[in-house]
Amino acid sequence: MIPRPLLPCALALTALVAALALTVTVGGTLAHRGPLYGWYALDTALFVLALVLLRRVPDRQVVPLVLAGSFLVAAAGLLAPPRTSDDAYRYVWDGRVQAAGTSPYAHAPDDPALARLRDADLFPVGDGCTGWDERRTAAGDCTRINRPAVHTIYPPVAQAWFLALHLFGGGVRGVQVGGALLALATTGVLTAVGRGGRRAALWGWCPGVTVWAVNDAHIDTLGALLMVAGLGCAARGRAAAGGGLLGAAVATKLLPALALPGALSGLLSRRPVRTGLVLLGSAAGAFALAYAPHVAVSGAAVLGYLPGYLKEEGYEQGHLDRFGLLQAVLPHGWAPWAAALALVAVVARVLRCGDPDRPWSGALLVTGTALLLAAPAYPWYGLLVVALVALDGRWEWLAVPAAGQVLYLAGGPVAQQAAYGAALVCVLAVPVLRRRYERPGGAAPRPAAADPAGVRPATRGR
Repeated sequence: MIPRPLLPCALALTALVAALALTVTVGGTLAHRGPLYGWYALDTALFVLALVLLRRVPDRQVVPLVLAGSFLVAAAGLLAPPRTSDDAYRYVWDGRVQAAGTSPYAHAPDDPALARLRDADLFPVGDGCTGWDERRTAAGDCTRINRPAVHTIYPPVAQAWFLALHLFGGGVRGVQVGGALLALATTGVLTAVGRGGRRAALWGWCPGVTVWAVNDAHIDTLGALLMVAGLGCAARGRAAAGGGLLGAAVATKLLPALALPGALSGLLSRRPVRTGLVLLGSAAGAFALAYAPHVAVSGAAVLGYLPGYLKEEGYEQGHLDRFGLLQAVLPHGWAPWAAALALVAVVARVLRCGDPDRPWSGALLVTGTALLLAAPAYPWYGLLVVALVALDGRWEWLAVPAAGQVLYLAGGPVAQQAAYGAALVCVLAVPVLRRRYERPGGAAPRPAAADPAGVRPATRGR
């Protein structure tokens, strides 16, 4: 029998898992997005309810419940093939190419030199090529691999993961199982590094884990795991190990580089310079070591499609589809410079005033600010933010990946500015309400609304 204090939270968690299961099986696809709005809204509401009810669960029962819930939330993502992203097919292809003894940076998927590696899963035949995740190559062949005419964009640690998945079975289902294992491992590390299991639920029960980390199986999950482990080592004074793990995270998806200033928190005030240099040197060394074999074989081709990707995504000068909030108030073309200045200011603040005992706080500020400024359309970039929120407890930053999800479904500059504008309001307003809640004699909001994860608000120096 489930203990009475545990029952409401367990019921809410069960409802969340059931809703997530329906989301990935009958809730729509990228080609049929309408139902996804309703399902995602329901998932979010149940997620918040489960977190609020977790407050009432006795401490001794929290970690087992969080881990069990994390397993079920991840498992829900395995119930169907990818529904809203086709990146997993590229992962399968890159692993297969490496297993065949070829550099993943040497050829594009539609290169005839690799025709022997094609199969019906990645290059379907006879189905009309009309699926949302299918397109034609220049030669007229059907494929599920996105951008088949360009070389891979993924860095070496990601490539090592793709090869490992291929060796242990391969296929899209194997990539999804790998994503589930990474998600569960991240929950486990969060319970060890963070302040107990309640915060870990912010990651482990997050609907984004089901959709982005498992069903769509984005490699960002591996970057999040390595980042969390690296920040945990940095907080314990293990600079070399922390730097090495953070360097490996950057060599997975590049974006975890935004966590490095957090790992160096207080470098300009309290942290010993030698410790900072060791951490930075080990991060750079791990990054260089990961790239060295591929550079020796492929040279500059290791950049893959990165320059073309940045151009395609609207980061080039004169064609700016990003920086939506800044473009709403600044002349066209000024946005990237303003974003760079704002980010430099935030990094400087973290390096001077950040708490070296809580490096994830600075990492969250820098990473979340960067995503707010750039306003990307890919919500899985926010997996880093979700992991950092689970360490730091400032749940208002979850509005940033939520904004990315809205933009991913709706598209367009209006949706970009509205979604990220709402996220900015949330990020700025919640701390004000939190301080009012903490002020003696102030009119306090309800505790459950102040912190649905059931932890005290993070304050500097703790």
